[in-house]
Amino acid sequence: MKFIYTLLAALLVSTAIAQPSKKTTPKATPLDRSIVPKPGPAPKIQIGKATSFKLENGMKVIVVENHKLPNVTYSLSLNLTPLAEGNKAGYISIAGELLSAGTTTKTKGQIDEAIDFIGGQLSTSASNVSGFCLSKHSETLLALMQDVLLHPSFPEEELEKTRKQMISALTSEKTDPNAVSDKVGNVVRYGVRHPYGEFATENTLNNIKREDLMGYYQTYFSPMVATLVVVGDVTPDQALASAKKYFGEWTGNAVPTRTYPAPAELKANQVAFVAMPGAVQSVIDVTYAVPLNINSSDYLAATVLNNILGGSGFQTRLMQNLREDKAYTYGAYSSMSPDDVIGNFSAGASVRNDVSDSAIVQLLFEMDRLCTEAVSAETLKSAKSIMSGAFARRLENAATVAQFAYNISKYNLPENYYETYLERLNAITAEDVQAAAKKYLKANNCYISVVGNKDILDKLKPFSKNGEVMQFNTDGTVSKGIIPPAAGVTAATVVEAYYAASGGKDKFKKVKSMKQEGKMSVQGTSINIETLTLDNKMLRVEVSMGPMKLSTQIFDGTKLVVKQMGKEQPTEEKDILKAKMEADFFLRDHMADFGYSLNLAGSIMRNEKEVYMLETLNEKKKVVKTEYFDKATGQLVSTYSVEEGPEGAVTSETNFKDFMTVDGMIFPKTIQINAGGQALDMTIEKITINGKVSKKAFKVD
Repeated sequence: MKFIYTLLAALLVSTAIAQPSKKTTPKATPLDRSIVPKPGPAPKIQIGKATSFKLENGMKVIVVENHKLPNVTYSLSLNLTPLAEGNKAGYISIAGELLSAGTTTKTKGQIDEAIDFIGGQLSTSASNVSGFCLSKHSETLLALMQDVLLHPSFPEEELEKTRKQMISALTSEKTDPNAVSDKVGNVVRYGVRHPYGEFATENTLNNIKREDLMGYYQTYFSPMVATLVVVGDVTPDQALASAKKYFGEWTGNAVPTRTYPAPAELKANQVAFVAMPGAVQSVIDVTYAVPLNINSSDYLAATVLNNILGGSGFQTRLMQNLREDKAYTYGAYSSMSPDDVIGNFSAGASVRNDVSDSAIVQLLFEMDRLCTEAVSAETLKSAKSIMSGAFARRLENAATVAQFAYNISKYNLPENYYETYLERLNAITAEDVQAAAKKYLKANNCYISVVGNKDILDKLKPFSKNGEVMQFNTDGTVSKGIIPPAAGVTAATVVEAYYAASGGKDKFKKVKSMKQEGKMSVQGTSINIETLTLDNKMLRVEVSMGPMKLSTQIFDGTKLVVKQMGKEQPTEEKDILKAKMEADFFLRDHMADFGYSLNLAGSIMRNEKEVYMLETLNEKKKVVKTEYFDKATGQLVSTYSVEEGPEGAVTSETNFKDFMTVDGMIFPKTIQINAGGQALDMTIEKITINGKVSKKAFKVD
């Protein structure tokens, strides 16, 4: 009963509150639902003010107080123009990374230990030094930041370590269609001589010396182009005092600036294609450079335009067309990226091979439609709503205020630029969006980059001027495409040349047993690998870490046992077939016995060498593996394969380097493996030919 009385009381109160006096009650007016309500005024944005200073050495300091949590972030950024690196591409990023890899007083280990002790973070790049910690540890963090900023030593051993890591990453990128697409997109948009179009290679990385890193640091690290942004549990007075104490004595010269000509605008569409052996999808990217930066008068309209086309969410034109309507892809997106030098536009998706051409048609159609048709009021309202929500969420982060203050300082924006953001967004009209589309969307003057199976090449030719397609290798270099083999050159002759280059087929026929012992490093841990073969029929592979066996694979010619950490794993017929093939020295002569065939696709330029492409085809004539043989030497230098896994196709690439001679036969000493996006380097330390081997080693229990 008490609940009922309470409910009645609440009802009476609410009724009394809602009941206006008779004197003020207006006469009800019928609601005309055919009239769309006018939008109300944009809400006023109240952004916390940042405090700014400038030190005598020219360094700017921006402080944003936030005492909700007892921590503080320091970010020191350099306002630099991009620099072309030429034949030492990669040295600038290495210089930035190695800033915190050792100073004149501390090793990298000591720096890392000091940061860990206070539970903080410290990171460096080619134009930034940042740190985070509890506010009570600010002095310790700032002292470390000062040390890495003012006294870097760029240790040789850290340079070598970083160089190897970057070379290994390059190997990994070549099997990642999205990474290849990004690289080729930069090349076609800007050209390889532009800082945004050049890329590191193994050769350019090997050209880098410690002196190059020091030279970059001495030339470009100067307080005259530096801004220190401080956010968190700190007052402006404290931040200014700390900036003077730790960075006030920093000196430097004026930093050189450079200008670059804008990339030439295309007069017709141009296709750029990268053949990815065995690819089941095509990565499509419609792209070009655009003269857009934050200072552009139509920057906000261009941002609204991009959000309508393919910015984010399922409501975008590209997503509705390519995913919801056509079912070509899981997702289709676009970006309109501003930049101080030159911005870029990109729109694309990963689609099935067989609909690559159809997907391109739809991408271009949606771009052109925004130029020829004004967007509806509902579409415009939806895009604005999403952008307003995203802006509001950004304001929840205190660092956003600091970033706003930094942008205002860097780009000389009005002081109320971000406070009036919603007002300016609300004022964008359908006409503004269409004007931005006509200026920035170039459906008839764009690069169409496609990374996919070579079989789709002919379908792409109609999209390019005169049917010509620019072809690239997976490392981003220009390719002449696949060159047909000369008369008399066949898969069989390439295989025979390989045997000859490896020491001669007769020598291999005398091999009864072979034992290979190697090592690889996985996340700093040394892993031992031992492979044993007997009579071209039996195979044993052991992987161990010290005395502990991680995995063992034993094949006695008929049966296969695989154990991981001592536990036997289930095997299938395909696993047994694979073991048989791995045990056979003369596999390429026996392909038909395993249900495969060889096809010489031709030759291409790869890693600055012309190589033959020898394809392994299954019974359905699908390419499952591609081997690359050096045309000049006959030696096998690389393999690329695609294998279906439980979560889809898994690509792997293996590169062979640093060959050694054992009993007159030639074997690779260094083997770089990239599988599933993970790159590993294995070194073969010892090979024993026809040593004493017992069949007991291949006994399957």
